[in-house]
Amino acid sequence: MHLRMAWRNVWRNRRRSLLTMAAIAFACALLVFMLSFQFGAYEAMINTAVKVHTGYFQVQAPGYQEKREVRRVVENPAAVVRCLDTIPDVTAHTFRANAFSLASSEDRTYGISVTGIDPAREPGVSTIQTLVREGMFLEPGDGPAALVGALLARNLRVGVGDDVTLLGQGRDGSIAATVVTVKGTFSSGQDDFDRSALYIPLDYFQELYAMRGAVHEVVGVTPSIWAVPAVERRLAMDLERLSREKKTQPLAVLDWKALMPGLAQGIYLDLVSGLIFYLMLIIVVAFSIMNTFLMAIFERTREFGVLMAMGTTTGRLTRLLLTESMMMTLMGMAAGMLLGSAVTLYFEAVGIDFGSAADILRQYGISGRMHPVLTAPSLLIGPLLVCFITFWAALWPALRVRRLNPVEAMTHV
Repeated sequence: MHLRMAWRNVWRNRRRSLLTMAAIAFACALLVFMLSFQFGAYEAMINTAVKVHTGYFQVQAPGYQEKREVRRVVENPAAVVRCLDTIPDVTAHTFRANAFSLASSEDRTYGISVTGIDPAREPGVSTIQTLVREGMFLEPGDGPAALVGALLARNLRVGVGDDVTLLGQGRDGSIAATVVTVKGTFSSGQDDFDRSALYIPLDYFQELYAMRGAVHEVVGVTPSIWAVPAVERRLAMDLERLSREKKTQPLAVLDWKALMPGLAQGIYLDLVSGLIFYLMLIIVVAFSIMNTFLMAIFERTREFGVLMAMGTTTGRLTRLLLTESMMMTLMGMAAGMLLGSAVTLYFEAVGIDFGSAADILRQYGISGRMHPVLTAPSLLIGPLLVCFITFWAALWPALRVRRLNPVEAMTHV
């Protein structure tokens, strides 16, 4: 009876109810699409950033991320690979080793990061091969060849075919000195990285820096960023078990957020600022709901007075009004979620073309077409916020009924 009466009252003023539901539906649809677009943009940014260098996750020696000393190594990378091979969501992995060194040309000297990579495995976990602008990517057996960041090459005033002298310290404290030939240059769009990065083949790096088969990073990728937490937990347990068997200190497993904290913080701040804007939109919708119910109470004051004179409690009238508000809100939410999902799925398939800005995005390794990603959070966060705020917006007008006097209400004009 209660629900039937509330349903009938919703449609007493059909036009006003439809306009209110349309406002709620528009807000929900906009929130679903915008949050999906934000999540899609974040995923593109993360994929671009991590696939240039860090990967989705890494296995390192404890403390290496905080203090990148050449002596902190993964002694037995093959054992880590055996663990990775048992995890279905790990699609590819590779080894890397790093050292800080001085790079010198005929005219200039700079402090840089030298990274040893496996030329055969590296394209499976990073996009560095696709970022080569001049020359060629490294190949197995290249020996003293180097792939140099474009800004570093410009600072050193070297190009393809020129020599660069490297001077650093090996794992055993010995001096690591060699001359490498620039085989290619790359541009990732990340200036700090491009002015300090130099790649050489991993086997040559291990020989040069006396690594004795060890590496600093075992880098892995998954089908998407959403699969990383499960892989991280599973791998950490496997490595913990392995360390107990070998009676050694367990290796650290770091995800992309730990490897690139600046990127994670930037995404968090952008999401918070976006939510503030969305909250303002929801508040506008909430005022619409409040106005609707204030009008309903003023119009139905005499009706409420008669009902109260017949014995209906103010609590029941309050529940009736709140039920009416929730019915309109839920119908608007359902329509908005369906509309927002349909629009999001369409653009998820075809993408959004940024026109002339696409060329700029491609320089940073980001596709010229951005694709929203419909996920459970993007589908539910906005509508649930709308539901929560509209409930409280409708509560205040509904509570006004408790202050009504039956005699005064029946004589209300």
